[in-house]
Amino acid sequence: MLLGMEWYWWIIILAVAGIMIAFKVKFMRWWVKRQQKKEVDKCGKWGDEE
Repeated sequence: MLLGMEWYWWIIILAVAGIMIAFKVKFMRWWVKRQQKKEVDKCGKWGDEE
């Protein structure tokens, strides 16, 4: 087979890679929302309003 590996190993590798990419996308979306919330919360405190 391809690079000496059986076909089922390629399916397992692709499945793991797909799951990892999905979690990374979910994490990045959560991180961006968290950073935006921090910015919004920071603006209104202690008279820092611009």
